[in-house]
Amino acid sequence: MLSFVIPAYNEEKNVEAIYSRIKALMQEIKEPFEIIFINDGSTDNTVEKLKNLAQNDNSIKIISLTRNFGHQSALTAGLKLAKGDATISMDCDLQDPPEVIHEMYQKWKEGFDIVYARRLNYRKDHFFKKIGSKIYYRILNKFSFVDMPRNVGDFRLIDKSVLYEINNMPEHSRYLRGMVAWTGFSHTYVDYYRPDRVEGESAYSLSKLARLGMDGMFNFSVLPLRLGFYLGLITIFFGIGLLLYQIGDVIINGVYYHLYKWLIVVLFIFMGFMFMLMWIIGEYIWRIFNEVRSRPIYIIKEKINFEE
Repeated sequence: MLSFVIPAYNEEKNVEAIYSRIKALMQEIKEPFEIIFINDGSTDNTVEKLKNLAQNDNSIKIISLTRNFGHQSALTAGLKLAKGDATISMDCDLQDPPEVIHEMYQKWKEGFDIVYARRLNYRKDHFFKKIGSKIYYRILNKFSFVDMPRNVGDFRLIDKSVLYEINNMPEHSRYLRGMVAWTGFSHTYVDYYRPDRVEGESAYSLSKLARLGMDGMFNFSVLPLRLGFYLGLITIFFGIGLLLYQIGDVIINGVYYHLYKWLIVVLFIFMGFMFMLMWIIGEYIWRIFNEVRSRPIYIIKEKINFEE
């Protein structure tokens, strides 16, 4: 059986369309399946549309959360209840084309445990958003202790053995892209061109993308821990350079420099670095606090078509 896990936040215009396309796809694959929609605190008619579909098709299962807990938390809720031999996670906005799953399914049948859908293009995002994304993933891959796949999101197929390990990971700061890669199971890619969103608006604002990016950087990269070391080296070399320049200028040209002029500049630089390092330490302390208190990352309000 195949499980589809699809978070939905204010996707009333897309849920029927993605259901129809998945249904058509599974008529070709000819395998039993379930579609798990996670209503992540939608404020429109998303849940009503889903319930109408679920009344006529028991393969549709609905998890309604009490509020909007975020994309990664909603995905986690669906993965916890997925029962398939393989599980496909995807977005509800049709930017993850269901037709790509046919090739992903074939790769899984060949023996790969993880099949990533790899984007060959960038969406019509803001220029700074695209540039920032490229720079972020380059830095993450450079300094991460896990080999992070590039140009992939949460559109992937994972075997039940991978799902078992993911569901047993206790951390609360969820960055599923890194968690899946961390497992180390055999993987491959299916390339595709990602279409632009047709209906609705993206639930990922710049602030949510920033939080997701920080989860990836702080959970799967040693760069923040080493940032102080690198900045310290730069500052030391900068200070030594200024000192050598001043000594040389005094010896060669006879110029007199007041030391306080250089000390003021250096002190300002160190003050900026101290604030940056305090911010990094604060991020780690917050994550330790978040893990220690063990508060659930989502609360389920209602489940439909699940067996008790």
